[in-house]
Amino acid sequence: MLCHSDPMDVGILGGTGPAGRGLALRLAAAGMAVAIGSRDAARATEVAAETAGKWPGRLPGTLTGAANAEVIGAPLVVVATPWDAAPATVRSLADALEGKVVISMANALVKDGREMLALVPPRGSVASAIQAAAPGARVAAAFHHLPAGEMADLDSGLIADVLVCSDDPDATADTMALVERIEGLRPLDAGSLNQAAAIEAFTAVCITLNIRYRAHSTLKLAGI
Repeated sequence: MLCHSDPMDVGILGGTGPAGRGLALRLAAAGMAVAIGSRDAARATEVAAETAGKWPGRLPGTLTGAANAEVIGAPLVVVATPWDAAPATVRSLADALEGKVVISMANALVKDGREMLALVPPRGSVASAIQAAAPGARVAAAFHHLPAGEMADLDSGLIADVLVCSDDPDATADTMALVERIEGLRPLDAGSLNQAAAIEAFTAVCITLNIRYRAHSTLKLAGI
């Protein structure tokens, strides 16, 4: 189990799901110290060990697991919980998140047949709901359109643009710097946190295309 004395570059709240563990793997492969968090510390430790164990010799960084309340000791925190649990999870830790960069990567989606549909969460986006739940945090939104399966495969040849938005210029800069650490990803400044609603909703289109074409497509913008 992770101890407070262990070094952390990034802590991932609710990081045991596919999106969280894929991001954790990529960051560890980029040489960072990453802590996967969960309500169940034993489960987080198990997932971290299992994820790292699939790539022996490929992770110059570290991948560990702990309770959510411990991983927020990292200077940068990613929220990878299911979208409907994100505000409550962050609200319970709001005091400890004061002044930290907190990255929301969740999308409010529901599957309808062979399509994925976007929902309109309270406050218009998951990122805005997280900002309201932790008003002292410096919230940014990023990593929405990346296929979890491709993120979890270091040999997938992943190439993608990552749209980043925030009301805090320093949070935008820190998040873009984090994205740049991951091979194949290019960060793009998409503006204020108001843009998160459109960015999150477009994920439904991306997933629907992947379902229809049995693909793992990514977002890549030309002309920039």
